[in-house]
Amino acid sequence: MISDQQARQLLKEAKRIAVVGVSSDSGKTANWIADYLVQHGYEVIPVNPTLDEWNGQKVYPTVDSIPGHIDIVDVFRRSEFLADTAKEAVAHGDVGMIWNQLGLSSVEAESLALGAGIPYIENRCIKIEHQYL
Repeated sequence: MISDQQARQLLKEAKRIAVVGVSSDSGKTANWIADYLVQHGYEVIPVNPTLDEWNGQKVYPTVDSIPGHIDIVDVFRRSEFLADTAKEAVAHGDVGMIWNQLGLSSVEAESLALGAGIPYIENRCIKIEHQYL
């Protein structure tokens, strides 16, 4: 795991954030966090295999299907699916950090990320951390 200071520095430097778990349900936490990130100048790349479009943007089915560098993969999926998302991030090959939201944790996902040299955060809210910048 990385420190609060390191997490905030990576967030401060980030430009492209993939939000895994955006939904057609506008009340879902992933959606309002994604909207918050857009309002604060980040390029948000929506990820959900069951959607084609979110807020007028193309939705990617997986992290590894996103072209180009991803600064942060922000994950809103149940803990049992975190390892799958970590595998996608590792397969992508150009991911700066994996960030799992509050209540989410996985020893396997952490091991996969750290084994590939990808900084890893779990059980923390990116919006809360952003407010400290």
